[in-house]
Amino acid sequence: MTTMTQASTIEVVYDDAARPDAAELRAFYAAQGHPVPDSPTKLERMIANSVCFVTARAPDGRLIGFARGMADGVRGYLTECKLDPAFQGPGAVTARDGRVEHDQFGIARALADRVLNALRGMGCERIDVTAYGTEVDFCEELGFRKSVGLVPMTLDARDRPRVS
Repeated sequence: MTTMTQASTIEVVYDDAARPDAAELRAFYAAQGHPVPDSPTKLERMIANSVCFVTARAPDGRLIGFARGMADGVRGYLTECKLDPAFQGPGAVTARDGRVEHDQFGIARALADRVLNALRGMGCERIDVTAYGTEVDFCEELGFRKSVGLVPMTLDARDRPRVS
């Protein structure tokens, strides 16, 4: 479904049906200084395997942000919510990776809300997110709370030897 809204003085077209192609997503990541997956095939798989994917575009069709989610039917994950810092307002301090540090026009909120609603509609009873530093405030505004006792951990799969 495509909807057009006016956030303050910025017109934004949201779409939760048409996903970007790998080349467009790669260009968006590169413009934000975000690490880009090794191959277009990996990007295509990432896009296809996301259970929900919502884009935000300027009226000229340019991709200015997106959010996506993953789910298994019980647990969901707001995997990414990225917004071009030029559309975040002056509070975007580091302007790195498209991470949401400020949302003056409510664009990132609208993206995230659409993904969260889709995950809930799929039956997810719990939705998790990982916030990077300056994104914590944004995630708390969406209703997320810090998990007591949990320690965020990550593994770069390229560094792990294959086990047979």
